Amino acid sequence: MASKKNILDKLAEEVDKMEVNSKKQAKKDKSRVTSSKIKTKASDKEKAAKSQKKEKGDGKLKNEISMEELMKESPMEIPEIGDVVKGKVIEVSSSYVLLDLGPIGTGIVMGKEMKDGLSDGKKPKKGDEVSATLTGMGEENGYWELSVREASYEKAWEDIEYKKDAQETITTRVIDANRGGLMVEVNGISSFLPVSQLSSKNYPRVEDGNKNKILKMLKDLIGQELEVKIISADREEEKLIVSEKAVMSDEEKEVVSNLKKGDIVEGEVSGVVDFGAFVKFLPPSKKEKGEEEDQLEGLVHISELAWQLINDPREIIKKGDTVKAQIIGINDTRISLSMKALEKDPWENVNKKYKVGDVVKGKVDKINRFGVFVYLDKNIHGLAHISEFQEMYPGKRMEDVIKEGDSYQWEILSIEPKDHRMGLVLVKDKMSKKTDDKKSVKSETEKEKRKEEKKKKVAK
Repeated sequence: MASKKNILDKLAEEVDKMEVNSKKQAKKDKSRVTSSKIKTKASDKEKAAKSQKKEKGDGKLKNEISMEELMKESPMEIPEIGDVVKGKVIEVSSSYVLLDLGPIGTGIVMGKEMKDGLSDGKKPKKGDEVSATLTGMGEENGYWELSVREASYEKAWEDIEYKKDAQETITTRVIDANRGGLMVEVNGISSFLPVSQLSSKNYPRVEDGNKNKILKMLKDLIGQELEVKIISADREEEKLIVSEKAVMSDEEKEVVSNLKKGDIVEGEVSGVVDFGAFVKFLPPSKKEKGEEEDQLEGLVHISELAWQLINDPREIIKKGDTVKAQIIGINDTRISLSMKALEKDPWENVNKKYKVGDVVKGKVDKINRFGVFVYLDKNIHGLAHISEFQEMYPGKRMEDVIKEGDSYQWEILSIEPKDHRMGLVLVKDKMSKKTDDKKSVKSETEKEKRKEEKKKKVAK
């Protein structure tokens, strides 16, 4: 309210000046009229009187305008704290910059507020137009207090939101790295580029998945310029996420669009990670040229490497291997591949080899909270659910009875070839017999020991 009052006071002063000038002009007009009365005829006097009456109107000169009339004729929007205003530079010093804000007066930007808000770091020149945020009204000098830094921040976010909506490609520089990705800047605002959003060229592929090695590879990118697109922008939370993977040339998009599900490709394993293997290959349309830059990259997920259960992809595949795979999915720029799709499904004829009720030998592959995964042969596996185990051995843990890597007798409870599932249960009597045999051997051994000890005593 105080700021608005100051503006109104300034406007009142301007009106007072106008009224004084109007009165002076009126006196001059009156003097001219009096001189005219002496020199001219009666008819001329009448014309002069009519002219004067017309200028005066209802008793006021046309230049004598009230404050209320002035506001009506020239409506002016009075800014509030936080509004962004524009002004022309009228004075530049080492510690401040003055801006002409038009009818609302003069604004002042202190040196630091100006310097921090200018992206190029150059001082403004007299006559330059500058946008600034209104932060207050000076009590002593009557200048509006302004901040170019705040206005620049708002402008930066507006540009970011525009670039996001337009899916514009922008160039940014990597300023830091952590295990999750890279820190970059867009319009001076800190942004995050997750590892998952890096292009195939910059994605850190470490054979053993060592996090320290991954971090080192990411840190090697510090200082480099990358082309990215904004995929998430939240001004309120000040969160900005960008993607390098989202940037693809029109030619690359066209090449990918020519691929289709079912295509078989051959390529080289470019990296192996915990969740699968990356394979670089030439698309069919580029095979004749065979240029490295024409290569595309797809992911063979761990579940698509082979029909058997795989704990670590590195056990069956390594970087540099030449492999064939089938395209099983294309989602924008992501290409999903499958190696097992090119092999015969071993579950197709599972009913010929195994029947419900059969008791078979199987090797324990893995124990988890759901139960025990058991391999009956190289490709066919089943699950002995924990609920079945708890009925047989109440109060005991699976690890107390069975061990990973050991083989036991299992009864087949169900077979579902379509879903590649088989239900198993541990054959308890076999386990009991095994335990009883161990006890029996132990007992016989102890008896033999006691006999030997007696013989020794007798001999002495």
